[in-house]
Amino acid sequence: MSGSLTLALRTAQSGLLTHQSALDAVANNVANVNTENYSRKIVNLEQRVVSGVGAGVQLSDVSRAVDEGLLKSMRLEQSTFNNYDAQKSYFARMQDMFGAPGDNTSIAQIMTDLGKATESLAQAPDQSLQQSEFVRQSEEAASKLKQMSDTVQELRLQADQEIGDAVNQINSISSQLVDLNNKIIRNSAIKSDVTDLRDQRDAKLDQLSKLVDISYFYRGGGDVVVFTKGGRTLVDNSSATVEHIAASNVAPTTTHAEGDFNPIYVGTKVAANDITNEIRDGRLKGLITLRDSTLPNLQSQIDAVAAQLRDSVNQIHNRGAPFPGMTEMNGTRAFIDPATQTIQLGNNSDVRITLFDNSGNQHNTTTLQAIMNSASYGGASQPLNGAWTVNSVAATVQDWLRANGAAGATAAVDANTGKLNINLNSTTYALGFRDEVNSAGTVPSPPGSTAADATIKFDANADGGVDQTVSGFSNFFGLNDYYVDKLSDNVWETNVMDPGYTSPKAATLKFYDTTTVPVSGAPLGTVAVAAGDSISTIASNINLANIGVTATAVPDGSGFRLRIAHNNGLNLAITQNVAGGDTFLNDVSMHSADVRVGQQLEVRSDIVQTPGKVTRGTMQWDASLGAAGEYFQSSADATSITSMAQMFATPTAFNAAGGLTATNGTFANQAAQIVAFNANLAAVNDSKHTYQKDLSDSLKNKSDTFRGVNLDEEMSNLMVFQQGYSASARVVSVIQKMFDVLDQIVK
Repeated sequence: MSGSLTLALRTAQSGLLTHQSALDAVANNVANVNTENYSRKIVNLEQRVVSGVGAGVQLSDVSRAVDEGLLKSMRLEQSTFNNYDAQKSYFARMQDMFGAPGDNTSIAQIMTDLGKATESLAQAPDQSLQQSEFVRQSEEAASKLKQMSDTVQELRLQADQEIGDAVNQINSISSQLVDLNNKIIRNSAIKSDVTDLRDQRDAKLDQLSKLVDISYFYRGGGDVVVFTKGGRTLVDNSSATVEHIAASNVAPTTTHAEGDFNPIYVGTKVAANDITNEIRDGRLKGLITLRDSTLPNLQSQIDAVAAQLRDSVNQIHNRGAPFPGMTEMNGTRAFIDPATQTIQLGNNSDVRITLFDNSGNQHNTTTLQAIMNSASYGGASQPLNGAWTVNSVAATVQDWLRANGAAGATAAVDANTGKLNINLNSTTYALGFRDEVNSAGTVPSPPGSTAADATIKFDANADGGVDQTVSGFSNFFGLNDYYVDKLSDNVWETNVMDPGYTSPKAATLKFYDTTTVPVSGAPLGTVAVAAGDSISTIASNINLANIGVTATAVPDGSGFRLRIAHNNGLNLAITQNVAGGDTFLNDVSMHSADVRVGQQLEVRSDIVQTPGKVTRGTMQWDASLGAAGEYFQSSADATSITSMAQMFATPTAFNAAGGLTATNGTFANQAAQIVAFNANLAAVNDSKHTYQKDLSDSLKNKSDTFRGVNLDEEMSNLMVFQQGYSASARVVSVIQKMFDVLDQIVK
């Protein structure tokens, strides 16, 4: 009898203890009704059986109300949302800087204002007010391009620093996940409740998914293994170390493709463990996209319009001179070896060289063809049309100037800069150049020949081939440039090439710098380009040659540029076997890189100080002057500035850059395209951001609803478990009385 009562007591006791645990779970649910990431705990009861006989009730387990499939979907969408969210504030900054096309401070409006200032100066070329306003608007355009470039690079630096912060967060979360894994395994082994630990781990997985795209699975012991979508392990038995050292400064030439940004390593710091290009989503992906794609593309657009502005304005500005001419000219083209590098004049071109008095009247005049062919200047007679070395051209011009009224004149290539400088060292006369073409087809051109840009053929390595053709003698040397950037020729690049571009035929590239003098001798090195080689293959072959330059296939918009930079920052020349029929450099439009121009462009300092030095007119011919006609300069002449006004008003050819296709348009229109491009990117990101936020919030709400606490349900469970507890307590009370009766009988 007592044995049966004892069994009954233990059975009732199991009811008390089990319902007590159930009530504890209900109390915990109610207490955490507003707790973020808390999942409702479900008490699962089962019959306790001892030796085949029922012995009450026991707690089977406490489970969580969680839909793992829904959680995975939510994390996937949250990862995508944070990709766009990371970019949102950056686009806002860019919008503030770029403005809308109609804003007074936008680059589009500034270009429009520059065009208007040019028109005003063309109508009153001798008025100082219009001259000053033209220079002011020119400076405003250059300043705006610089501000935009600076902002882009500041944002790239900020993005890279945020990448470093995100990497640190990933490491911290991964370490916490490993710690939670270990606790879950230990507690599971001793049958302790691990549901709260799983909640904490879910919260960490949520945080990690916002930073980087992840996939994961659970092992039988309850621990979770986390990978990136690219297959890199972040969490296993231990956490992998993710490392990225943020940059301290960023320039337009700083790219991940060129290795300028530190990689994002997982594990050992070797190239194979760089996951920068593997990351597909999350905040990290958004920041990488900004740093390596979106912002560099905008910089490419800015540099392209800045370079085209420089080249278009300078070509026209070099056609003339400020009244009554110039006493000093400082070239901007740097020559590696002016003693060997040569120029030729093509297409019946000639260059009229004239000295004027202070009233703009001709003092003396000649042509470049005439004095180069004369034994009286430069030491010896040289062939018409060239080829002439750069030094011989300078020496011949100097001799003629000294023999015709400017006795102290100097014309030479500076040994340090490699640039041609001409200085009359006197204010008695002023110098002017005018390119001409003789319609009769003979050279030297007679006085009064048609004004037209001379065709300059440049041989960079003295092999007899033409490596570059430039329009305009003064423009070639940069003797009267209006916009300057003071950049070295240490970086060269192609136009944007399609991703599938391959060289149509073979070529041999030669590389020279200031250490390979004379350039007619051995170059730094040669690199063979085979027919069918891609841009990346060509870059790889250049690097394998180990000749002191670094080549990279740099992403630009939907294509790539081949960029070649001198490792020591020296001026660089790249040539091909022109005589052998090589055309690769022409096919890809290899040129001294425009990258950085947006940050460096400025109006020539002496023009800023003295706006009257702006070229408004050109050297004019009057057949009625003198015995047989003379050249003259006039302060009221607006030929040059009128051409510039027309240039701003008519379409200019712009190459593809940063996602903008090659197009013909005015500078104002092209600037508006840049502004609109940026605005469109921001709008697209906003649209995707809004969509992903709604989707992520919807999935989170569904997940929270599924795993959240329902107070009505918990109150119902509370009553059920309370009744069970009370009933068990009643049974214990009855059994206690039965034991008392039994005890009395025994006594």
